[in-house]
Amino acid sequence: MTIDQIIFQAINDLVHKHWLLDWLGIFLASYLNYFLILIAIFLLIKEKNRRQRIYFFCLAALSVILARGIITEIIRLFYYRPRPFLVLQIQPLVNHDITASFPSGHATAYFALALAIFYFNRKWGWRCLILALLIGLARIFVGLHWPLDILTGALIGLGSAFLIRKLIPQIPRNS
Repeated sequence: MTIDQIIFQAINDLVHKHWLLDWLGIFLASYLNYFLILIAIFLLIKEKNRRQRIYFFCLAALSVILARGIITEIIRLFYYRPRPFLVLQIQPLVNHDITASFPSGHATAYFALALAIFYFNRKWGWRCLILALLIGLARIFVGLHWPLDILTGALIGLGSAFLIRKLIPQIPRNS
């Protein structure tokens, strides 16, 4: 067994130990991402400076598009990794289509969004990075992803947001 499988098994073995843990895993894997999106929208609306709003929108949107829409899809064109529930023939807690597991689209998108939020508002950004991590762990727990899918997705998302921040000119807060 690979280290990826060992870590997956350790996390996924917690399934059906307690109904509340299963419910929490399903909620985090399926619905927590909407809270991240709502936080981004809240910060966008709350920002009074029009130029800062445009900057944040561009930073967040371009980071997610690069991570999830471009890099992840290019990788999936050339490399297919089956999801754990297919390989191990387990019943996932969340229904999912039979699509490529690597890298995790959720991890790429939500780590990119979380880092974009962090660059814009550190207080909310730290919280969003924790939420992105919880989403990733939950997607392992419910049987949809291998740990390496999440780790790679997180690195792609973080790298994409970092790159986009370097490419688009920052607007000083007081302008």
